[in-house]
Amino acid sequence: MASKLVPAIDWIKDYKKQTLKSDFLAGITLAAYGIPVSLAYATLAGLPPQYGIYGYLIGGLFYALLGTSKQLAIGPTSAISLLVGTTTVTMAQGDMNRWAEIASLTALVFAVMAVLAYLLKLSGIINFISETVLVGFKAGAAITIGLTQLPKLFGVKGGGDNFFERCVILLQQIPNLNTTVFLFGIAAVILLILGEKFAPGRPIAILIVILSIILISATSLGNAGFNTVGVIPTGLPEFHLPSISIHDVDGVLPLAMACFLLSYIESVSAGRTLAQKNGYTIDPRQELLALGIANAAVAIGQGYPVAGGLSQSAVNDKAGAKTPLSLLFCSATIAFCLLFLTGFLQNLPTVILAAVVLVAIRGLVDIKEMKYLYKINKQEFAVAMIALVGVLIWGILAGVLLATIVTLLLLLKAASKPNVAFLGRVPGTNYYTDMERHPDNEKIADMLIVRIEFSIFYFNVEYIREKIWEKIYSEPASLKTVILDLNSAPRVDIAGARFLKQLYIDLKAKNITLKIGEARAEVRDCLRAENLEAFVGHISRSVSVDDLVVHALQDNH
Repeated sequence: MASKLVPAIDWIKDYKKQTLKSDFLAGITLAAYGIPVSLAYATLAGLPPQYGIYGYLIGGLFYALLGTSKQLAIGPTSAISLLVGTTTVTMAQGDMNRWAEIASLTALVFAVMAVLAYLLKLSGIINFISETVLVGFKAGAAITIGLTQLPKLFGVKGGGDNFFERCVILLQQIPNLNTTVFLFGIAAVILLILGEKFAPGRPIAILIVILSIILISATSLGNAGFNTVGVIPTGLPEFHLPSISIHDVDGVLPLAMACFLLSYIESVSAGRTLAQKNGYTIDPRQELLALGIANAAVAIGQGYPVAGGLSQSAVNDKAGAKTPLSLLFCSATIAFCLLFLTGFLQNLPTVILAAVVLVAIRGLVDIKEMKYLYKINKQEFAVAMIALVGVLIWGILAGVLLATIVTLLLLLKAASKPNVAFLGRVPGTNYYTDMERHPDNEKIADMLIVRIEFSIFYFNVEYIREKIWEKIYSEPASLKTVILDLNSAPRVDIAGARFLKQLYIDLKAKNITLKIGEARAEVRDCLRAENLEAFVGHISRSVSVDDLVVHALQDNH
């Protein structure tokens, strides 16, 4: 029981000395990647750069103890950072201390939601947002994030409260472009892309950070109009609960919910990908607890919401991580840097952080997948575009909520209009399949065989009733039997059971017999509770459609 609650007990107990070197090198490599990335993402969140580092430092420690992925790396992500930044700006009212406290409060509320979801066994919530919606959402987030970084790349001030305002202001400021800053940033982008291509998994970003600091500090470039990170406080974060409460800030609950959904989806998706690659499985429910506790710790350590990002996790995996011990080595390395090397970072130009973000978000825009959706399913492509445009027009938070609503609406649409198939016998067999898809099937005389391919609930019974009666009215007047195949209906609620009872009564009034076959256990229980067996006879899973057809033919003769 203890090892299920704290998975670290298992991997510590079975730890092999041969993997220590791999985990150690992976941890240092992850820290070298994570420091510049977390500095950059903190600026997206509108926070001082050290707050991003705190997320990596603390989040990884607690995830290593409670998480079930061996390679997942925990820290700030681009989408969550921008979500926090664009939403908190109106709540903070220009007060940076309040901004930081709201960001930490968001992580704490996130943690409560995640732990509650763990206790209530709600790990299935990840399935409510489809991959199609995420394709559009990620693309919209990437475009929005990129637009916030372009002013830094161009060496201009930027501005604007939404996507279109930012575009207009940026275009107006282009004539003031700082050529030196721009070329410096473009060079960094090219080096980062080349590094990804020719040295995957290597800490190229930290090398570029070091080189840029040296150039700004030791050459005349320091006088060329570069904005720098500035002073980063030396030492580890102070630990305390956020000084404000939920009642003090309107909007924290929806912000925390959006961060929670994003974090959980991204973390589980990345965790499953790495687990499949390395030959093990993760526990989605345990991931709720791990993310919840990690975010609670980050909130107390002055951080903002963290997640398991695919890019940072891929770095950890490619660097050779075998167990979550790599996260502990990463945190130790970051702690060392906070204690002894923060003075070195104050001359880091912000254009380098912009370059890091711009390169990191490239993978969020999946053009290939969009083309595939457009070719295969225009409706799903439209859904992806709705999510994309929603993020651009209304922002990240509204985009997340819109994506969730669209997903639920699609789910409700599918559930409210289930496929009602009318079956015929496959020639030479006792199998029955959809006549519409297999027009060569044999139509059984004086008989209608119906398969309802979804659960029968109160919100879809009218649709099912209409489809069945529409078909009955199109049948010859000699129709004598209707057979319902419930093999594909896993559940029936009370309204569904009463609909079937009324269907029997209405068919009997037309001298048509109703028979039910292959009903599952839960369905049988519900139908028996409504005393349906008194009308249609014994309902059994073992009685097949073919059995009912044979008996009906005998009765008809």
